[in-house]
Amino acid sequence: MNIILHPNLYHGKNKKDNFFEGWYFKIVTKDRKHTLAIIPGISLSKDSHSFIQVLQGEKNLYNYIRYPTFKFSYSNSPFSVNIDQSSFSFKRLLLNIRNENLKIIGALYFDNLVPWKDSTINPGSMGFYNYLKFMECYSQVCALDGDIQGVMTINDELIDFHGGKVYIEKNWGRSFPVEWLWVQSNTFKDSRATVTCSLGEIPFPLKNFRGFLIGVTVDNIFFPFTTMNRSKLDLKIENNDILLTVIHKNLRLSIKTITDNNSFILCYGPQDGQMVPFVRETLTAKVEMELVDIKNNVLIYSGESSNTGVEFGGNLMY
Repeated sequence: MNIILHPNLYHGKNKKDNFFEGWYFKIVTKDRKHTLAIIPGISLSKDSHSFIQVLQGEKNLYNYIRYPTFKFSYSNSPFSVNIDQSSFSFKRLLLNIRNENLKIIGALYFDNLVPWKDSTINPGSMGFYNYLKFMECYSQVCALDGDIQGVMTINDELIDFHGGKVYIEKNWGRSFPVEWLWVQSNTFKDSRATVTCSLGEIPFPLKNFRGFLIGVTVDNIFFPFTTMNRSKLDLKIENNDILLTVIHKNLRLSIKTITDNNSFILCYGPQDGQMVPFVRETLTAKVEMELVDIKNNVLIYSGESSNTGVEFGGNLMY
């Protein structure tokens, strides 16, 4: 199997040092009262271990649960990752997490997952960049949207996820970018749209550049705006909020975030394969989005979403 053509899968088989890999599951209940991110992964470094990170958006709580590396196992056919007594795949999460601060028991099942459309030449959401072996961080949008069935108990509180929404992505490599931002939501009020947006400083042999991956769906139609398809991006930043405008051919996309500074959680992320606390993320932001056909002066979509994920690191937001 050529692993480059399958960015959803585990890439660490022959890695021994200076490597991380993690999968990000953002889950939201149907009533939008509970937003969580669950991140299983592995860090191979001088402090090698596997981990499960849990963010509880509305409660502003964060847990980083460490496990020995031997508690991590995987299968790429079909894909699944197991850490201790919990199992993660694109079909389900089976959770059994128990430590002194956190107890999570649950089974969530996924359906109607919407992938990022790709090809052999441009595999996954990063496309051609997956073929470049010197990249410090690779990213993959595994599911722009999906439906959930199941329940979860967190510290004896029963949370019903039937009819909820899931978003899945992953990262692997050596380090997160020097600076980056990320915005994601698939809980728009009218249920017509989804958006995922990541932007970062990309090291390159001759000159660093600002790379970005933005994927939008409206009424099940996919609209990509990326560095690779030569979209043109303008970014304005005020405090922890962004106003982003990007143009591709006859389409103009505008994204505006609305965040509460007190809702950001300090999380662990990779630097040279080692997990350190330098990531700031909220799961309770709002986003306003507009998509326009500027050639024909037609408004394709305008809407607002709650339960939005916003994350940044480095100096990009300052």
